[in-house]
Amino acid sequence: MKAVLEVRQLTKKFADAGIENLDFSLREGCITGFIGRNGSGKTTTIKTILGLYLKDGGSIKFRGHEMKEHEQKIKSSIGVVLDEGYFYEEMTLREMKSVLAPAYSNWDDAVFSAYIQRFQLNLDQKIASLSKGMRMKFAIALAVSHHADLLIMDEPTSGLDPLVRKELMEILLEYMKEEGKSVFFSTHITSDLDKIADVLILIDKGRIIFNESKDDLLDRHAIVKGDNIFINEHTKKLFLRLRQTALGFEGITANKQAVYEQMNDVVFERPSIETIMLAYIGDETHVI
Repeated sequence: MKAVLEVRQLTKKFADAGIENLDFSLREGCITGFIGRNGSGKTTTIKTILGLYLKDGGSIKFRGHEMKEHEQKIKSSIGVVLDEGYFYEEMTLREMKSVLAPAYSNWDDAVFSAYIQRFQLNLDQKIASLSKGMRMKFAIALAVSHHADLLIMDEPTSGLDPLVRKELMEILLEYMKEEGKSVFFSTHITSDLDKIADVLILIDKGRIIFNESKDDLLDRHAIVKGDNIFINEHTKKLFLRLRQTALGFEGITANKQAVYEQMNDVVFERPSIETIMLAYIGDETHVI
């Protein structure tokens, strides 16, 4: 699959945080989940890619072209949905659309109108009066109405009720049916990615921990349960996290084949994305 966006050695430093030497690519036809706890560097990465923060180092290419050198043209091919408000509160939806639409060369009023009707939004309503769910739907309508090839979303489901989150997932799957589309979806709510993500990138403290296919990640990891007789100094090393009680052990491994070969009578369970994430970055109170 072709690379839509290529990030190489991307660095942005702040006094007490930032990102350092990030390397990853977003592939055409893929929904890439960008996961990590709050404050891990997800928003900094996205804002640096979008030019909202000036990078301190590295390169960002869109379809082989440097973002900085072709910024205006490239941004017409990117749809953006941010968690934080970037609308003028006292404007109506119609007025806000009139401000933003001219910035995109491929703006399509028919697509925008279809989404407004689908979401049952009132264009004469002031943005300040919108609920969080309605704001998110309006942001999505704007983001997809200029035929963007790449949709970048930063914590789009944060604070939304389950029904609105489910509707958003359905919209993303519809969007991906069109050839050549890609989504970069930042979230700390990993359950949103269970059914839709193709690739998962975990970031923590400004550095990438893993970057791989969701299916490969889930197949490679396992929750293992069994008797304590199987745990010794050698087998402990097979687990990312391990918890033992008087009744037995429970751990998560990134190498279930090795565990299978060395432990005969244990139970294997398929982990969730959240369980895997916490195994890599969770504190000691989140062992499994």
